[in-house]
Amino acid sequence: MKNSTQLSDFILGAYFDGGPFRSLYFTIVMSLYVFIFGSNLLLIVVICVNRSLHEPMYMFLCSLFVNELYGSTGLFPFLLIQILSDVHTVSAPLCFLQVFSVYSYGSVEFLNLAAMSYDRYLAICCPLQYNELMTANKVTKLIVAIWSPPLLVNFLTLPLIVPLKRCGNIINKVYCDNHSIVKLACSDTTLNNIYGLTVSALSVFGPLIVILYTYMRILKVCFSGSKQTRQKAVSTCTPHLASLLNFSFGACFEILQSRFNMNSSPNMLRIFLSLYFLTCPPLFNPLMYGLNLSKIQCFNQLCYICGVPSQK
Repeated sequence: MKNSTQLSDFILGAYFDGGPFRSLYFTIVMSLYVFIFGSNLLLIVVICVNRSLHEPMYMFLCSLFVNELYGSTGLFPFLLIQILSDVHTVSAPLCFLQVFSVYSYGSVEFLNLAAMSYDRYLAICCPLQYNELMTANKVTKLIVAIWSPPLLVNFLTLPLIVPLKRCGNIINKVYCDNHSIVKLACSDTTLNNIYGLTVSALSVFGPLIVILYTYMRILKVCFSGSKQTRQKAVSTCTPHLASLLNFSFGACFEILQSRFNMNSSPNMLRIFLSLYFLTCPPLFNPLMYGLNLSKIQCFNQLCYICGVPSQK
């Protein structure tokens, strides 16, 4: 029988010695974080400052960009410290904090995308009733519903994993995650596994049902509607679909990697796939929305903020 201990530190076993390239890796990751932070913050400021953007779609976008900042900040500062460190250890409290931030980021992202698809459904399928159906009060309630359940549910995860007696402290990833910690436990983890699977299923399939339903209705209207309706659907739904597929791809690989043994895969591939859903959506979402939506194009909005007339 293994000895159970309440270890105070975790070792992140997926890191490798960067050798002379350590400074290069640090510079690349730092540049990536600065770009992600700056671009998302810029679009948040643009939406908040410009009153013409105080519409439901842009409020949901603002919530999405806030979540990108939240998720990337839960990863990148931690990642930068580990790249420069010779010993890749992390204290248990910081590890649990990262588990909370990473998992709540993922849940908020999916719910936010579901709310955006519902908003597009009302705008395209019920244009005459849109202002009555999507009021400012309803937008506020939806944003609260996007953020509150994930934060509460993931906070309740901590009492299940913090007291676990662990027989080891090596996490074979570059950041802390719930399932890796549970796998280190010596005691019975049936409750943790049931809770984790239930939360994962609800976090994925709940929003997915809303997204599939709304897009089926949008497609039905597009096939039977006018050319103008189809153009409106394409222009507003394309960035959303790209964001959805981008995040779903990364989240799917992360779930599969955490639940199944992928030790036979190359280490660099496992690192890339585990970081994908935490880096690519925060990187590409501001680019897609900042360049594709005419009302939010960054050059015009910077001109607006600075009081300079923009060229059409």
